[in-house]
Amino acid sequence: MEKKKKGDESRPPLMALNHVSRLCKDVNKSLEFYTKVLGFVETERPASLDFNGAWLFNYGVGIHLVQAKDEDKLPSNTDHLDPMDNHISFQCEDMEALEKRLKEVNVKYIKRTVGDEKDAAIDQLFFNDPDGFMVEICNCENLELVPRDSADAIYLPGDRHAPPVAIPGSSNHADTRLPQTNS
Repeated sequence: MEKKKKGDESRPPLMALNHVSRLCKDVNKSLEFYTKVLGFVETERPASLDFNGAWLFNYGVGIHLVQAKDEDKLPSNTDHLDPMDNHISFQCEDMEALEKRLKEVNVKYIKRTVGDEKDAAIDQLFFNDPDGFMVEICNCENLELVPRDSADAIYLPGDRHAPPVAIPGSSNHADTRLPQTNS
């Protein structure tokens, strides 16, 4: 178990973002989008969940898709793209490859670069999922994270938030983890 650093007493005992939940008009259509376009992997859901949905995981975060009972809760304009609207963002190591993939599957997107000579440039792609929820893809690792207050307040969990993964054929499912890459 990791020891708390001095000054951690006031920090909530959080580890990392676990998942984002998305309402869907059609869970299967959204499932296909997140797996084929963004590379998420469908995982099993608890059997006690008696509603239509799907759980996905990759890149250290989950996406839970839930069949909407009321379509009024979904975005009304699925073609509207405004980077200032609510969105989820994924960091990308090859922006050109992702842009090519969006073109291949006919996903409408906007592209922009933020930054100038003194700042690191960040490339961004914005597009909507099948239900009109905006997604951003960026190379934000180009921008240095500079805390305004104390760097000690930032908690970097390492790989602690990676859940155990059951690998078919493994004798000890609960403790098996997929190989982790070292950065």
